[in-house]
Amino acid sequence: MKKIEVIVPDTSVLIEGTLSKQIEKKEINVGKIIIHNASLGELEHQANEGKTIGHVGLEEIKKLRELVSIDFSGDRPRASEIKYAKLGEIDNMIRQLAFEEGATLITSDNVQASVAEAKGISVIYVKPVMGKKKLKFEKYFDKTTMSVHIRENLGVNAKKGRPGDWKFVPVGKGKLKREDIREMAMEIVESAKGRRDGFIEIERAGSTIVQLGDYRIVMTQPAFSDGREITAVRPVAKLDLKDYKLSDKLMKRLVEQADGMLIAGAPGHGKTTFGRALAEFYAGENKIVKTVEAPRDMLLSDNITQYSISRGSSEEVHDVLLLSRPDHTIYDEMRNTSDFMLFSDLRLAGIGMVGVVHGTDPIDAVQRFLTRVELGVLPHIVDTVIFIKNGEVGKVLELSMTVKVPTGMTESDLARPVVEVNDFETGKLEYEIYTYGEQTVVIPVEGEGEKSALSRYAEEGLIRTLSSYIKGDFNVEVISDNRIRLFVPEHLIPKIIGSGGKNIEKLEQSIGIGIDVQEMKRQSRSEEIVFDVDIRKNIIFYLDKGYANREVEIYSGSEMIVLTKASKKWQIKLNKQSRVGREVLKAIDAGRIRLVVK
Repeated sequence: MKKIEVIVPDTSVLIEGTLSKQIEKKEINVGKIIIHNASLGELEHQANEGKTIGHVGLEEIKKLRELVSIDFSGDRPRASEIKYAKLGEIDNMIRQLAFEEGATLITSDNVQASVAEAKGISVIYVKPVMGKKKLKFEKYFDKTTMSVHIRENLGVNAKKGRPGDWKFVPVGKGKLKREDIREMAMEIVESAKGRRDGFIEIERAGSTIVQLGDYRIVMTQPAFSDGREITAVRPVAKLDLKDYKLSDKLMKRLVEQADGMLIAGAPGHGKTTFGRALAEFYAGENKIVKTVEAPRDMLLSDNITQYSISRGSSEEVHDVLLLSRPDHTIYDEMRNTSDFMLFSDLRLAGIGMVGVVHGTDPIDAVQRFLTRVELGVLPHIVDTVIFIKNGEVGKVLELSMTVKVPTGMTESDLARPVVEVNDFETGKLEYEIYTYGEQTVVIPVEGEGEKSALSRYAEEGLIRTLSSYIKGDFNVEVISDNRIRLFVPEHLIPKIIGSGGKNIEKLEQSIGIGIDVQEMKRQSRSEEIVFDVDIRKNIIFYLDKGYANREVEIYSGSEMIVLTKASKKWQIKLNKQSRVGREVLKAIDAGRIRLVVK
């Protein structure tokens, strides 16, 4: 047993929790421990921010007090010193205390140990413990468990089954208190800091994300959440690409052409599992493969490098990937604009990209790009969409660019760039994406006997589109797939047609269909009334006094929405969440709302 009179531990060894274990096992005999108030202040700051490692360090100090005499010394750190702790401010204060006291510095920080040796300070470097032990939360897992959900004052529940086919069932007995979950969380953090296959991916005030072997663990606490909670997720199966029984045509595509691919699907259906299988397949083909993840939870071979977007900026990941020149990059869990822009930029730079995207339908993954990139470059960024459902490949789409008259239009001067989205296996055209007026639209291509795509779009959006060009009342009738009748008041007709038909020609080119302009005929001698409208929790129309208790018709253009009655206070109140309320809001937004008294 090694005898040491005075020890000064730094913050790293307190967080590791190794000193108390060494004393308990009688590996060292310590006369006295001096803890710098800077270490205590740093741990207190971390605990106040809701970081689990702060609580772990404070618990270690409590254990040490039960084993040996402890003194606290030194000034508490200032806010700036805590802020710049990573730059070595607090480590320097602890080293100085050990030097002044003639004590032995004990640390789990290799750099701290090297600096202390360089300054002639007695130092003991304790390597982080790399051993594995079974943790408390692991007892809730069996071979069929996908995830375990632990929350204070509730029993423990688990998802059992496989992607797309699972049940949510209770596991374990009794309810767990907040303190039980806190101890479990500290055990997880301690293990993550000591194991080679574990690391703390993200630590924020109120939440911690840990990767521990096969487990991805999310821990939250107040005030971020209303109670302590631990969610541990583990892949049930590690599949190879051959397990998905892909067609020869798709396999050829993956090998030779699919350089801009999206893997889409609903949460829990196996997108990441397929992404992992694809990464291993490419690596097995002697390709350089890297991943971008947040957090890093793919379990991959050592020859695949995993980058954490949460530990570096998009610019850093961009520079590293461009300079390292991988053949394929798997971008897991693309969520926000910066993710999609980074994916697009890298793809246009010539890197093979595979993005994992949430979506309940294959086309949803493509639509996520429409507001973020130009339509003309979309097929150069995404050429293949693989939709995963219930752990299997449900559908595959391919994208290509052409110039043509969109389906449902017939006039040659309406030709435009169109992105065609085809079913990969059958070649059937399923969607067309093109500019329609000022909007980029995704139009499903219907089968025979069904309502045409243009008619469907006209019903949903044509009136709103025209309202930005026509200031006044109008109505629309769809004549055919490529022509409409536009009914407007007589005094608006000359303005809409314009000199020599210039205005109507420009409007036809903008919205992509032919237009016949006709005079709008009034159906009755109704009196249109002036009103004010207020939209808050309800829609309230304020009328003149003379309309108290009168029946009022509310119109969208020439189409009546509802017949109602004004109150004795000259008001009409509608619930904006009702069907009628929603129709009235649409008419107000389009500038087509009218109130009429017979």
